[in-house]
Amino acid sequence: MSDTLIQPVLARLEERQPLIEHWLKAFLRIPSVSADPAFAPGMAQARDFLCERLRREGLANVQLLDGGGEAAVYGEWLGAPGKPTLLIYGHYDVQPADPLDLWRTPPFEPTEIDGRLYARGTSDVKGSTTVALEVVFAYLATLRSCPVNIKVFLEGEEETGSPTLRTLIQRHGPLLAADAVLSADGGRASAKVPTINTGARGNAALEIRLRTADKDLHSGRYGGGVRNALHEMAALLATLHTPDGRVAVAGFDDDATPPTPRQRQDTAAFPYDEAAFFTDVGAASHGEPGYSPRERITLRPALDVNGMWGGYTGAGTKTIIPCEASAKLTVRVVQGQDPARVIRAVLAHLQAACPPGCALDVTALTDGSPASTLAPGHPLVQAASAVLRASAGQEPIHVRLGASVPITSVFKETLGIDTLMFGFNLPDEDVHAPNEFFRLGSIREGVQAWTRLLDALSRYAPAAFREG
Repeated sequence: MSDTLIQPVLARLEERQPLIEHWLKAFLRIPSVSADPAFAPGMAQARDFLCERLRREGLANVQLLDGGGEAAVYGEWLGAPGKPTLLIYGHYDVQPADPLDLWRTPPFEPTEIDGRLYARGTSDVKGSTTVALEVVFAYLATLRSCPVNIKVFLEGEEETGSPTLRTLIQRHGPLLAADAVLSADGGRASAKVPTINTGARGNAALEIRLRTADKDLHSGRYGGGVRNALHEMAALLATLHTPDGRVAVAGFDDDATPPTPRQRQDTAAFPYDEAAFFTDVGAASHGEPGYSPRERITLRPALDVNGMWGGYTGAGTKTIIPCEASAKLTVRVVQGQDPARVIRAVLAHLQAACPPGCALDVTALTDGSPASTLAPGHPLVQAASAVLRASAGQEPIHVRLGASVPITSVFKETLGIDTLMFGFNLPDEDVHAPNEFFRLGSIREGVQAWTRLLDALSRYAPAAFREG
């Protein structure tokens, strides 16, 4: 399609801005919290709400896909023979709104303030999901066709770690077969310059318990004479890093692919106020020597203690020597690393460093997902670059996410296809926190970009997505 042919689509989307916002608000009023069984009615309502809209707008084969957990919503339009088939991914579930007393507006009553729409799920990710869907609907309404074949896949378990996603794909693999994935999740890295997400770190998790006695002991009778579980846990966890911030686990990054010159150049080009980054959260820079802070959080692996507990934590004093302490740890892995190997290397380090007289048990171990990477020459990257270059008037910067987006590696592993994250949320929109919001201006920017992106991707042969 030429730019002239997509003008009716862009015009319709511009005219429909108030209606798009109205529909998004209705979507946001549905409390689709996947983590809390008390919100099961909201989850079911969200599925019905989405299925009804997909059918009404002309998608076929609309159905729920079950993997043993919260079902995904599916619909398709396959009227472009010879053109690529794109799986459009979003998720309809949201995080719990707690703590409720910190919200300035009701979390499930969308409220406009100064060009921002406040509600749980606005930024993550109902806003960007709405953007993607509205573009498909606009193509079908104006041209009676799309430039590419479309399969819509809206997950209901993203906020709980996608526990049944692999099973769901195994059950419905042929239905989900596509040439590539366009994800509404995974937003923009900057409001100042155009960016393209070309990858994300992977992750894995470990929970351990350390015991030093059969029961808690009176600190007057035993203090100074036995090991204290909390002391030992703190000392044990402290062995994971050297004082300068380097991970001290043997083999931790042996399989990590070194950052390429292009990745380091892109990272340096990204507008990043290092001082403000740390000042904004009241923290100080610390980490692996030899890398900038931005490189450390996007291009290098990391190991963090997420929680440590044990003993007495209530009001007042309880003079005990705790017999048990627990800790949760996670790793973030980069390209080339096997997250299962990395987290087991961490476990082996802890077991070897555990002192005599202590017992170390594993209470949970999650292999997680590997890092994801899109090559600069991939059609998804090339098409997105052309779209963003034309709209912004400058070359987009390639960025990697420090966070993990498991669906990218899951789709690669199970379906053999790559994912472009093309969401339009921004980093400061308080995702997962009270007072989450989405900029209303991002709707207009997003629908224009998605319209042009589908058009740009239609110019590639389906086989090019495997070669890229």
